[in-house]
Amino acid sequence: MAVKTGRVALVTGASSGIGEAAARALVGAGFTVYGTSRRATAGEKREEVVFLPLDVDDDESAAGAVREVLDRSGRIDVLVNNAGVGVAGAAEESSVEQARALFETNLFGAMRMTRAVLPLMRQQGSGRIINVSSIVGLIPVPFMALYASSKHALEGYSESVDHELREHGVRVLLVEPGFTNTGFDASLAAADQPLPLYARRREIVDVGLADALKAGDEPSVVGRAIVAAATDKRPKLRYPAGSLARRVSKARRYVPAAIFDKQIRKTNQLNRPASTTGSSPERKTSHGQPTSLQAPQAGSHRKQAGGEEL
Repeated sequence: MAVKTGRVALVTGASSGIGEAAARALVGAGFTVYGTSRRATAGEKREEVVFLPLDVDDDESAAGAVREVLDRSGRIDVLVNNAGVGVAGAAEESSVEQARALFETNLFGAMRMTRAVLPLMRQQGSGRIINVSSIVGLIPVPFMALYASSKHALEGYSESVDHELREHGVRVLLVEPGFTNTGFDASLAAADQPLPLYARRREIVDVGLADALKAGDEPSVVGRAIVAAATDKRPKLRYPAGSLARRVSKARRYVPAAIFDKQIRKTNQLNRPASTTGSSPERKTSHGQPTSLQAPQAGSHRKQAGGEEL
């Protein structure tokens, strides 16, 4: 049994996947952990995690969840902004209303929760806000442009606010998973204005994403990265979670832009008409992974052979 440290963590979207793994990992690190989901009953316990109802799209719900934690534990040392949604399809196929709804959860939900805990953390003189981003916050992702842009926005917000808050003892940190075996693809919303000309491209991406998630890291890998962000004495701004995320992060920094661009198009099969991609949307590498998951290796831009799975 974990030894309690007196520290308190609040994890949004904790009923499954990465959020559930993060909550369990924080319990194991000695935190008193509150998890949230939209349909939770206040105070229900799932293992050692106390659940609270929360809709991160709603100001009153966010403020109420924070008040409930304060009433029960008197402090919040760590906020993990994990709640999120996704949309698959070409950007042209989604209405502005659909894009707005996605940003409401993925970006403004994190902002809303951050604003709700900041007065307390500043008063404490300490606290960490851990925003669960993604490697897609670092790279272009054709046919998931809305989701990728929400994560790019979260990256910019987090890094900027971190500078604003350090003098108050508060850090804003990013955890960046790669593909994680959570069934995320099954929960993706379809574009609300689909166009036939993108249908084949969507199929290619859908198959590649499903295979990538199935072969991806276990959520516990991300949970461990979140614990590191919550407990490191000298925290880093970014915590890539898993070997794939570390490779992609490194490649994005060091591979020349033109080479990276070519590899994105090659691995997403965008260099030829969609009608010529064949009956199977994926091609296998020597490692048995779909080529739609490859990225150029950092430091190997002079020869593109040996690219790694994205």
